[in-house]
Amino acid sequence: MADINIAKAPPNYVVLPFYGTGALFFLVLAVMMLFTPGEWGGHYFTPHLLAMTHTAALGWGSMIIFGSAYQLLPVICESDLFSSKMALASYGCLTVGAGLLIASFWLFTPGWMMITGGALVVTAAGIYGVNAYLTMGSCKRYSVQKLFILASAGWLLVTTLAGLLLAINLYEPFIFRSHLDMLKLHAHAGLAGWFRQLITGVSSKLVPIFLLGKSGKIRLLYGSFVCQNAGLVLFLADGLVFGFTPRIFFYEGLIVLGVVAWLIWLFDCYRNRVRKAIDLPMRHVFFSCLCLLIALLLPPALYYSHDHVWALVYGLFLFQGWITFLILGMTFKTLPFIVWNYRYKHLSGKIKVPMPKHLYHEKWLRYQLGIHTASLLLLVAGVALRQEALIRTGIWIALATAALYVGNVVTVMFYKIKTPADATVHR
Repeated sequence: MADINIAKAPPNYVVLPFYGTGALFFLVLAVMMLFTPGEWGGHYFTPHLLAMTHTAALGWGSMIIFGSAYQLLPVICESDLFSSKMALASYGCLTVGAGLLIASFWLFTPGWMMITGGALVVTAAGIYGVNAYLTMGSCKRYSVQKLFILASAGWLLVTTLAGLLLAINLYEPFIFRSHLDMLKLHAHAGLAGWFRQLITGVSSKLVPIFLLGKSGKIRLLYGSFVCQNAGLVLFLADGLVFGFTPRIFFYEGLIVLGVVAWLIWLFDCYRNRVRKAIDLPMRHVFFSCLCLLIALLLPPALYYSHDHVWALVYGLFLFQGWITFLILGMTFKTLPFIVWNYRYKHLSGKIKVPMPKHLYHEKWLRYQLGIHTASLLLLVAGVALRQEALIRTGIWIALATAALYVGNVVTVMFYKIKTPADATVHR
């Protein structure tokens, strides 16, 4: 991160709550899975699976991404975060809103709890979007990253608004189309709009820094932006008006073309890198990209097969694979640096201080990569073959992944070097 202006980063009290809460939600998700192995072979629209999906999407994925974005946006733009108070307000709304939604889905009690939770999540998305827009308003550099990040904020607002309408519809039906069809559109807006575009934009800045590599093929990223957004808009508009027809494969092709353009750009950075050794966090990113590519091959099976197993396999590769691998790795590229910069940067050269990578247990991270890979493979195999024993085994291993991750996050957040001077300089 040597070429980023770290002086513009927001205070730790703005960012660290997102990391800590996200880690706890990840652990909660693993515990929830322990109670549901028998439900993984049925329809995806069940109370417990809906609760776990929203735990993964809101409590785990979005929580960590909010925190990372608030840390990285001012750093990338070389300007202060527009409002730390707004960031903390979005944290409160997202935490309470996600908690209410998850509880209401788990118990399946449509009504005030579900609607209030959805409204709070919409509020969090709106606050985040305004804060991101106003922070990036003066950003003169990294225009393609700016496009992706602002577009993803817009898609997040669309996704959460659609989710709120669906929550109201469960309580008092008013939507003229099939609730399940609308649910599919809601999910794709979140996955292809919010998650994928934010990941594309932020990774196109951070991955070259982490690899010490670069690519001059910036047109690939602009092409990726156009293809991903055009494909998603056409998919949602056609699906809303006409339902799901074979035309979705054309729109899916546009989105895939955009993703491939982004991956080619990343590979060009990898090929031109100065740092030849690939560390453990970046290996997580490799597995994340692999899971995304596998997921992008599955829509034909989803469309032509009436077996709901394919929807669950698709979801596993996206949530447990793509998003989770990415967060499991990138947390230990960003969080240690945040803590180190706050506690030890001003001591560097004065006393012996650790490097950011020394703030976490590298051995735990190595175990985390191996066991999460095993967990994902067992869960996919168990769902595809309808073998509850494999699913149970995969879930227990997923719990071990969560325990390692939470343990490492806590280690980083509360790391303290053992020197006499350290006790007097910590703030």
